[in-house]
Amino acid sequence: MKLYNYFRSSASYRVRIALALKGLPYDYEAVHIARGDHKKPPFADKSADMLVPMLELDDGQRLSQSMAIIEFLDETHPEPALLPADPLGRARVRALAETVACEIHPLNNLRVLKYLVRELKVEDEAKNTWYRHWVREGLLAFERQLARLPASTYCYGESPTLADCCLVPQIFNGQRFGCDMSGLPRTMAAYEACMKLDAFDSTQPSRCPDAEA
Repeated sequence: MKLYNYFRSSASYRVRIALALKGLPYDYEAVHIARGDHKKPPFADKSADMLVPMLELDDGQRLSQSMAIIEFLDETHPEPALLPADPLGRARVRALAETVACEIHPLNNLRVLKYLVRELKVEDEAKNTWYRHWVREGLLAFERQLARLPASTYCYGESPTLADCCLVPQIFNGQRFGCDMSGLPRTMAAYEACMKLDAFDSTQPSRCPDAEA
């Protein structure tokens, strides 16, 4: 398999974590989205949405969107499972994952931040305030969800799930922007537990082949 991704992309990091948890080898293909390479050939010719991550399978099929990719991997390589066996558990984990992927991330990804600055002429500090506000709001919601679940080492249960694959990259990016992480005991405990695992640590942005300072 070949994974097209960008080291700072939190969506790409989600997929790198999932591949590592499942022990699946892949070729790393960097696409510099900050430079706009995702909108140019050859990547733009391969990707319909011109976004990373994109996973190219051994048979040439291509998959986009991190959540769809991770669930595909979980269905085709079921061990270790990233979703619980029971329907209620799966719904709980998906809700946590989508709090990050559907509520926090869309408001704060690179193209949105660029639009704020370039088209709406928002100053950098106002842009960063926007970022920190929506990350904080989303993580508080994430924490409230965790508080209603049984105690666990990770987001849900005693092994990493889809929710952890989404949470860790968001914490990484949030910390880079100086987001307030106080008052999130369950959230940060899950994050810290994940970072003790090689699948999360070895795939972090600074370990990527295209990492920049």
